[in-house]
Amino acid sequence: MLYTLIVGLGRSGLGLHVPVLSRARSQVPGTFADHPVVGVDPGDTARAERRDLLIADSLRRARDLLDPARTVVHLCTPPAVRAEVLREVTALGFSRILMEKPLAGDLDTLRCVLRLAREQELRLAVVAPWLHSTLTRRLVQLVGNRRFGAVRSVSVTQHKPRFRRTLSTGSHTSAFDVEAPHAVGLLLRLLGDAQLRGARCADLRVGTTTVPNMGGAHLELLHTGGIRSTVLSDLSAPVRQRRIVLGMEDGSVVGHYAVGQDDDFAQLEITRDGHTTREVFRDDSLMACLTHAYRGYAEGGDGAGDLGLHVRTVELLDEAKRLADLSSAGGTHPHKEALSHGR
Repeated sequence: MLYTLIVGLGRSGLGLHVPVLSRARSQVPGTFADHPVVGVDPGDTARAERRDLLIADSLRRARDLLDPARTVVHLCTPPAVRAEVLREVTALGFSRILMEKPLAGDLDTLRCVLRLAREQELRLAVVAPWLHSTLTRRLVQLVGNRRFGAVRSVSVTQHKPRFRRTLSTGSHTSAFDVEAPHAVGLLLRLLGDAQLRGARCADLRVGTTTVPNMGGAHLELLHTGGIRSTVLSDLSAPVRQRRIVLGMEDGSVVGHYAVGQDDDFAQLEITRDGHTTREVFRDDSLMACLTHAYRGYAEGGDGAGDLGLHVRTVELLDEAKRLADLSSAGGTHPHKEALSHGR
């Protein structure tokens, strides 16, 4: 049975991982050790004590409380410091590492992470709820069985008002690192590898305050089969929406992912010959993602078999950031051109 160490007690670690793990312990018996989750926050910003969480004041103290050979480490620190923290964690003997998305924030960090994983023989997995979603499985089946013909185009819309977090913390420096990793990973899973064909980014503006590159992001992909896909992520939208639209030869498919942990239901709409059917179903994708990883670790595996997909996601997003910077330098206004029309 496995212990848990969460490094980074911000929104992801404390707000998402801890409560999901509390539920998983009762639903997946025989996988988790009878020991509280141990948490460490390198930034010393979270000290919220709770019954199912034991907070250690350092990584070394956490190692004293746990057996590294039987512990899964959830690395929930911001992308910019992830490689540094990973190096500290592995130096203490931990090898099962479950990293929050994205795997890295840029190519240099990605190379460092992969080098550490190779040198330290890490069992590395990435937290990617959309890839473990019931809705995603349904979409993969629909694309694979060609029930509605071939896919013509795919668009993903991710509206998420994120003003308070963006203004209060610098944990992310680009909108491409917030919601877009979910969408790019999903598109690679559905349609195969892709090349970047366009990317733009917008600043977040609130009154006289401007946060560069955190208002939203837009990218266009061309997949190896010739299918084009787009991602529109607006972090200044007034409402939440996580939607994917598949245009197909004989109809269309619209999927709505759960917009928050407070209501984990997804929806699927299929239109053919002018008739639309709609299904609503439970889709606790983060629970599915974490339990899948723990089962893999418990069975001696690496927790996931899709590391290559996450590597490719980072590569595409890194290229998108660089292309967006060039577009911005050229005088375009990405917020007006690519983001506001999608609301």
